[in-house]
Amino acid sequence: MKVLVTGGLGFIGSHTCVELLNSGYEVVIVDNLSNSSIDVLEKIEEITSKRPKFYDIDVCDKEEVKKVFRVNKIDAVIHFAGYKAVGESVREPLKYYRNNLDSTLTLLEVMKKENCHNFVFSSSATVYGNPKELPIKEDFPLSTTNPYGTTKLMIERILADLSKADKEMSIIVLRYFNPIGAHKSGLLGENPRGIPNNLMPYIVRVATKELEMLSVFGNDYDTHDGTGVRDYIHVVDLAKGHIKALEKCVRFKGIEYYNLGTGTGYSVLDLVKTFEEVNNVKVPYKIVDRRPGDIDACYADPGKAYEEIGFKAELGIEDMCRESYNYILKNKSD
Repeated sequence: MKVLVTGGLGFIGSHTCVELLNSGYEVVIVDNLSNSSIDVLEKIEEITSKRPKFYDIDVCDKEEVKKVFRVNKIDAVIHFAGYKAVGESVREPLKYYRNNLDSTLTLLEVMKKENCHNFVFSSSATVYGNPKELPIKEDFPLSTTNPYGTTKLMIERILADLSKADKEMSIIVLRYFNPIGAHKSGLLGENPRGIPNNLMPYIVRVATKELEMLSVFGNDYDTHDGTGVRDYIHVVDLAKGHIKALEKCVRFKGIEYYNLGTGTGYSVLDLVKTFEEVNNVKVPYKIVDRRPGDIDACYADPGKAYEEIGFKAELGIEDMCRESYNYILKNKSD
């Protein structure tokens, strides 16, 4: 089975390509390298001993996407490509709406023309907004607090409408919670360009003294230590969730939604303390003002994914902290 992975050299995409290749799928990657590196292709090959076919193109470019489909006879698509920084989306909403919606619409139009009906979409727990209760289930009300989240919710609605109109489509929407960690080899991980938007890359850069201090945004939330609580899931577990989603995708018609999380919430300071303990390193931090739009707590009810597609996260917060640090130590000179 041949799977097109858009954004396949990114953090989650690259780990998913490894799991796909190790599970016997043929992989074709499309990535415009706007927030990734071509070196990742070599690392995927080093881990799996297989080299996926790669195209350096933008998914918004319909003619180029058509060529990829026609040359490769794609059976299924996993769609990661898109902008993902919440803060930037608030500052530049048009950039996010144009890119994230346009790339998805282009892909879906080409899929329809080329008779490809299996689609796994990389969504986000941000579509739940500020949940009224926890843990979060898939049938909770949907709302968003920033343009990035709104693009994910808009795409979910597009997919729901497409599913009603085209009875051949098989669509799985995966709502991620907070992916962190790295591949145990130390070859793949998260190393964003510029100042990180996410907590773990920030912690790592403070631990390696690249940054002086971690800013903890608020300590007056309604949580056990006052700092925000989130459901952190190891990126390798998350990648394996895509294999389970793909297996379901080819067995049914319609649309389904699954949370990919652990069901356990950890605070910012829980994560900092665990990181310090497992890596025997200090992470100095300071409390600063809350960020607008941040919520007290957010963690998944992962029951539906377990019952329907057999997905259960297996790696713990200690693994996430250890492997995130190991990845940066191995790749500091990159």
